[in-house]
Amino acid sequence: MTAASPMISQYLGLKAEARDALLFVRMGDFYELFFEDAVAAAATLDITLTKRGEHAGQPIPMCGVPVHAHENYLARLIRAGHRVAIAEQVENPADAKKRGSKSVVARAIVRIVTPGTLTETALLEPRRANWLAALAGEAPNAGPNAGLAWLDLSTGAFHTRAGSLAELKGEIARLAPAELLVPETSPHQGATPRPAADFSAARAGSALKSRFGVATLDGWGDFSPAELAAAGALLAYVHETARSAAPLILPPRQELPGSRMAIDAATRASLELARAGSRHSVEAAIDRTVTAAGARQLGQDIAAPLTDPHLIAARLDLVGWFIADPITRAGAREPLAGLPDIARALARLSIGRWSPRDLGQLHTGLSRALGLKHALTARAAQAAVAGGPPSLLAETLAQIGTGSGGGLGALVEHLARTLVDEPPIELPGAVRPGLDAALDALRDTARNGRSAVVALETRLKSETGISALKIRHNNVLGYHIEVPAARADPLLRSDSAFIHRQTMAGAVRFSSPELGELGTKIAQAADHAFAAEAAHLEELRDAALAQITAIAATAAALARLDVAAALAELAASENWCRPAVDASTAFHIESGRHPVVELAVRKSAARFTPNDCDLSADRRVWLVTGPNMAGKSTFLRQNALITVLAQAGSYVPAASAHIGVVDRLYSRVGAADDLAEGRSTFMVEMVETAAILTGATGRSLVILDEVGRGTSTYDGLAIAWAVLESVHDDLMCRCLFATHYHELVPLTAKLTGLASVTVKVREWKGDLVFLHQVVPGAADKSYGLAVARLAGVPAPVLARARAVLTRLETRRDQTGGIAAGIDTLPLFAAPAAPTGDELREKLSTIDPDNITPREALDLLADLKALAAPAGSTR
Repeated sequence: MTAASPMISQYLGLKAEARDALLFVRMGDFYELFFEDAVAAAATLDITLTKRGEHAGQPIPMCGVPVHAHENYLARLIRAGHRVAIAEQVENPADAKKRGSKSVVARAIVRIVTPGTLTETALLEPRRANWLAALAGEAPNAGPNAGLAWLDLSTGAFHTRAGSLAELKGEIARLAPAELLVPETSPHQGATPRPAADFSAARAGSALKSRFGVATLDGWGDFSPAELAAAGALLAYVHETARSAAPLILPPRQELPGSRMAIDAATRASLELARAGSRHSVEAAIDRTVTAAGARQLGQDIAAPLTDPHLIAARLDLVGWFIADPITRAGAREPLAGLPDIARALARLSIGRWSPRDLGQLHTGLSRALGLKHALTARAAQAAVAGGPPSLLAETLAQIGTGSGGGLGALVEHLARTLVDEPPIELPGAVRPGLDAALDALRDTARNGRSAVVALETRLKSETGISALKIRHNNVLGYHIEVPAARADPLLRSDSAFIHRQTMAGAVRFSSPELGELGTKIAQAADHAFAAEAAHLEELRDAALAQITAIAATAAALARLDVAAALAELAASENWCRPAVDASTAFHIESGRHPVVELAVRKSAARFTPNDCDLSADRRVWLVTGPNMAGKSTFLRQNALITVLAQAGSYVPAASAHIGVVDRLYSRVGAADDLAEGRSTFMVEMVETAAILTGATGRSLVILDEVGRGTSTYDGLAIAWAVLESVHDDLMCRCLFATHYHELVPLTAKLTGLASVTVKVREWKGDLVFLHQVVPGAADKSYGLAVARLAGVPAPVLARARAVLTRLETRRDQTGGIAAGIDTLPLFAAPAAPTGDELREKLSTIDPDNITPREALDLLADLKALAAPAGSTR
């Protein structure tokens, strides 16, 4: 290629259209990349970077990936944060040649691949949704209302929600979208900026009506302008990236504020709810689903627990029904196991990137779905005598198999009649023999023609006396005769019936009129057979897409059944109980356990210690004390997780549980900084604490651990004191407040709803034994030195710390210290006169046989300091 190359001109035009996306250009069996795209792709994919021709006097960098394996390379590029535009050949190369020797094959960008627009199986995680989201209303003048829309193109699921910007950022944390669209006028870290015009509510309303063929959107919800703006931005982005394809998008489902438990990003990270990024997440620990769609549904249930007691009860009823009938549960899980992903197969059919195997998956999935519906309907009828099946079971089964023109049963029969038992990924061979007599005749012609080729080869060997003669086929010459070069002379004579086609180093290739006629007959038969098969499959695809709503509903119903049966399996095997969830503010858990930790300790043959938690009105705030490693954080988290599980519709790890619906869950547990935003650990702690104090309500559950630990003793205690009073007096919510500030314990006499509990420990022969039992009372000390010793802190450091601690405690007792109010603790003031016990204790830590000269000098200095009279200096 030269600077004036038509190919380069074509490439530069396509690249201008692709903008910031890497450009894959189809050239035969490869997708090629040029210039800076080639450099970036080669570095990411670790493939060879070559050069081809020149442009503007410089060599053109180039690399490529084979078409047949391009999805694997695409996946790596997408994971690395790239967007990829794919330019395909949109005309036959032969047609380009007819236009002239300098003409290039016409190419066009047919798709832009981005993290949020994936549909291929190889590029998606089967057990996770792949959300594309758009946030509207982030401009400073947008007021308190913003809008969020999110779409999974791999299943067609489409949702919207209105709310404040803070609320919607919590929703974004819940969804963890693969890609977030925002107006370019309101940049957002990690988001994809889009033209502000895409976020037009008026344009969006028209686009949605046109997309779904309706005159009004009222049947789906009362959408706010911000919701419509976000939804419109999604549609515009999908149209731009999918080009002429029409991906599956189901009608939007509006989620109303308050219908789900609000959980902010910090709480989600603290509780490790989601599977992504955590090997010990709640989702991963409790997942017993047997389908990918069920796993996705379970993840969504855990991420967004319900707040309506009636809807929660309906889910629990269905789980309980499966628990009560192990035979039915096993009978449901068996056909679900290994069920094809109907929703994603349907999406591939709709967007045009499908194969015969997708139709086969649709047949397998739908036929099993109809069989499962029949079995569960019969079982439910038998159970009617005992009070009837749960309402959610009837509603879910009603979603399976309905549809127009005979329902999905007719479609299943059509698929079964047309397809072979195991359809291939590519044609030919997908259509069942006997369906179409004309197709069978074409196949016979092609098959018999190949037999005729074998017969002709045998005859030509005999006639020419060349035993090495072979009849071969390739895409350039078609059928041809190949003989060794040393035997070719007789065939090259002018009176020969053979026509010379090609000479190679060791062989010569010929054609003949007879072979040409036979090859044409075979090729035509094969081409016609291929076209006939493709027509049958297109007919099947159209029939499936005509039932798109019914198939999507069936897929959703199967996922719900899988989740219910899986939660029943979990509850039955792990001895979980049904929680009572109502509209009260009750919170009483008996013998609660941590769902993740319990499973982990069982693998090591240990036993998890259960604990009660009663946040009744007169003790709705618990002040939890106890040493580090005793289990305070585990206790706090387990009660939060039991709440999440209960409101998600799951049984819970406890002997019993009564929970009044929690509208918002906050967990401030663990230390973390945010260096990218310039926030220290303490700043992050204060930001999260501020969010709790301004966002929690009387129906919320708040988990606070070690508030104030990131600053000085006095500041930290003062902050913890004030936060505890605010939670009790102002928020009046249910709260677990863990702390090492024992000075807060006397507040139980002042705050009527505050109760003090502690995690029991026992000292035994100098060791600290953790009992992991939460009991009424307060810790008498922090046991920090004992924990430090368990952690391996050197003995001299422990000895020095013990001496300083004794000095501080003596001074506190003499002055009243912090226990009498926030007073001064002179950390570096001279100590009181030492007692003999102090010197004796210090001496007892010395091991004369294992001490270095330097350590001996340090110990001597410490002993001298202990022995010095009060008021003296070291």
